[in-house]
Amino acid sequence: MLIKRSKQHCCHRYYLFIWVLILSMLCSPLVLSAQQKHALLIGISNYPQYDYADASWAPIHGTNDVQLISPILAKQGFKINTLTNESATHEAIGNSLKDLGNSVHSGDIVYIHLSGHGQAVEDENGDEADGWDEAFIPFDAERSYRENGYHGENHLLDDELNGYLNTIRRKVGETGIVYVVMDACHAGSSYRGEEEQDSVYVRGTEIGFSKNGKTYTPRINRSGNILIASEGGMVPIYMLEACRSYEVNIEIKQNGTFHGPLSYYIGQQLLTKPLLFDTNWIEEVRKNMDKDIRLVRQHMVIESSK
Repeated sequence: MLIKRSKQHCCHRYYLFIWVLILSMLCSPLVLSAQQKHALLIGISNYPQYDYADASWAPIHGTNDVQLISPILAKQGFKINTLTNESATHEAIGNSLKDLGNSVHSGDIVYIHLSGHGQAVEDENGDEADGWDEAFIPFDAERSYRENGYHGENHLLDDELNGYLNTIRRKVGETGIVYVVMDACHAGSSYRGEEEQDSVYVRGTEIGFSKNGKTYTPRINRSGNILIASEGGMVPIYMLEACRSYEVNIEIKQNGTFHGPLSYYIGQQLLTKPLLFDTNWIEEVRKNMDKDIRLVRQHMVIESSK
C-alpha cells in the first residue's frame, strides 16, 4: 500500500510538472512573438493630370511592379499590404508605415517596396550636404511649387521615410531584418534612351522641387555601396535603389510588360530564393542589372547598416 501511494504521488508530481512546462511555454515571449513576415508594396502608374503647367507627372508602370512582387511574397508567407495609384496618397503611405511600425515584433522580416516617380527637393533644415532632400512621389504630390497652390506637402521626403524606418527597426530589434526597395530616381528625362521599343518610360525628373527657383545639380557619388548609420538595438537594414542620384531609372519591357528594372530583377531572384536573412540575392540582382545592355547608363546602389 505504501509503495502504491508513492507511485501515485510521483505520477501527480510528473503531470504537474508537464502542465507547468506547457503553461510557461505558452506564456513565453518567444512563443507570443514568433517571427512574422510583413510586406508593404507601393506602386503608382497613373498620376493625376492638372491643367496648369509643370504640375503633372508622366504615366509610368509602378503598379506592374506590385503585381509582380505581391504573389511571390504571398507564396513565401508574407502578410502583404498594397497601395496603388489613387490609394497611394501621402497620408495613406504614412498611415501604412505607422501601422507597420505598430505591427512588427522582435525578430520579424520586413520588406517595403516603392515604385513610382522620384524628385529632389530643396532642403530646408540644413541636414543635406548638397542642399537637396530626396523624395518619393505619392499619388497626390505635384511636380512643381506654386506660390498660391501646392507647396510640397505631399512629397514623401527621405527625412520622413527614415523616421518611419527607424521606428520599425527599433521594434524589430537586432534579430530581424528590414529590406527597402526604391524603384524610382531623381535625374529624370535628361536621357530619353536608345532602346528599340515603341516607348521609353523614365521615372523621375531632372528638375528639383524648389520654392526659391533653385536649380538642382545632383551630387556625383559613384559608390555602389553606402553605409547607413545605426543606433544600438536596431535591426540591420538594406536599402536597394535603382540607380545613382545623378542617373536615370529607365523601365524595361519583359514579355510585353513594362517594369522598373530593379523590381523585375528582384522578382526573378525571389522566385527561387526565400526572402530571409541571407542577403546574397541582392548582389545577384546587381549582377543581372549590370548584364542588361538596356541599363548601361544606370547602376544599382545598395545602402546597408552592415
